[in-house]
Amino acid sequence: MADKPSLSIVIPVFNERESIPLLLDEIHSAVEGYNYEIVCVDDGSSDGTFEQLRQRSRNDGTVRLIRFLRNYGKSAALSEGFKYADSEFVVTLDSDLQDDPQEIPRLVEKLEEGFDLVSGWKKERRDPLSKRLPSKFFNLVTRLLTGIRIHDFNCGLKGYRNSVVKSLDLYGGMHRYIPVLAGKKGFRVTELAVNHRPRKFGESKFGKERYFRGLFDLLTVLFLSRYTRRPLHLFGLFGLVSLLIGIGVELRVLYLKYGLGEPFSNHIALLVFGVMLVILGVQFISIGLLGEMIAQSTYRTGETAREVVLYDSSSS
Repeated sequence: MADKPSLSIVIPVFNERESIPLLLDEIHSAVEGYNYEIVCVDDGSSDGTFEQLRQRSRNDGTVRLIRFLRNYGKSAALSEGFKYADSEFVVTLDSDLQDDPQEIPRLVEKLEEGFDLVSGWKKERRDPLSKRLPSKFFNLVTRLLTGIRIHDFNCGLKGYRNSVVKSLDLYGGMHRYIPVLAGKKGFRVTELAVNHRPRKFGESKFGKERYFRGLFDLLTVLFLSRYTRRPLHLFGLFGLVSLLIGIGVELRVLYLKYGLGEPFSNHIALLVFGVMLVILGVQFISIGLLGEMIAQSTYRTGETAREVVLYDSSSS
């Protein structure tokens, strides 16, 4: 046991009364020999799951239990679990038994090779076509837009170094983009094909609305990762385009008036449209400049200190 790394296993749980006893037994079997803890975050379950977990934690010293009084979502559950994960390595998996705990040692081995985050890849996914096709499209778009070259961003089975989970700020649906958030912070991200199993009990807790939420969350991630410290690059682009089009429209109106002799009254709508575009352009550029001032102020007051590692002369 002494030569193996310490391990925290974080499990968000929501209404999985039938699955959770089997899952915990499988985890114990899979990580035997490790110095480990299991952090279960009950996300407002209403089917007796919490009572089962509470009894299990009383009888099992490796199980730590956190409870939300209502359902806050997977991102909030993971974020809270990460706060209490004290081990060198952290592994997450879903509580519905579709993620195979026997893959945990393989994730740890990959982390020991030097990677900071290992994302599971459900290469042979045991879900209906109605879930697999949208997932493939979602993963393709995310891969193309973010530049993170993995196949499965939303797999619940992941392994992390503790430094990664402590740096993540998860809310809303950000759990879908953990590899992106980690990659943009400079952590080394890779993937590992893992076994995926058919759902044994109950049904999926995510509805079709997750696709729309996922799209907006992706836009949020792209903005935060690319433009947090240079907002003028985004707002200034929109402003410049709007400003140039507006000026072009106004030049067109002037040409019609003084070049062709047509009165302004014939082109009121075009004149107003051009003025609106110019005003909109100025506003976008002003927002970008204000954003730059805020970003620079935040940078100077040490917002990035958490991401900086200082080495003294005694460091190897």
